[in-house]
Amino acid sequence: QVQLVESGGGLVQAGGSLRLSCAASGRTFRLYVMGWFRQAPGKEREFVARINWGGSGTYYADNVKGRFTISRDNDKNTVYLQMNSLKPDDTAVYYCAAGSGWPTARFDSWGQGTQVTVSS
Repeated sequence: QVQLVESGGGLVQAGGSLRLSCAASGRTFRLYVMGWFRQAPGKEREFVARINWGGSGTYYADNVKGRFTISRDNDKNTVYLQMNSLKPDDTAVYYCAAGSGWPTARFDSWGQGTQVTVSS
């Protein structure tokens, strides 16, 4: 399995931006489909975005489409989530995940998460 470490979370005002990063271990990063998920207090974990091996294909949840952008740098073994126009409803712990399959992906490696808090 690949090891994943997220960073970049924090406190931001509504309307602001944050960029999350997820660094992966190993030499096989480019073989994984990567995704971002989030879990708000009292809610189930939900899908946010995913990206295919080379970065040419992406999918987004409807509630983040047009505001969030997922990207990856296979030379740096890193996947990013650029979050703009943040809303209080975006407050959650954000998790990076690695998996397989496209366009339907199954994720089986997870990071520890990074907290994002959006104040109104």
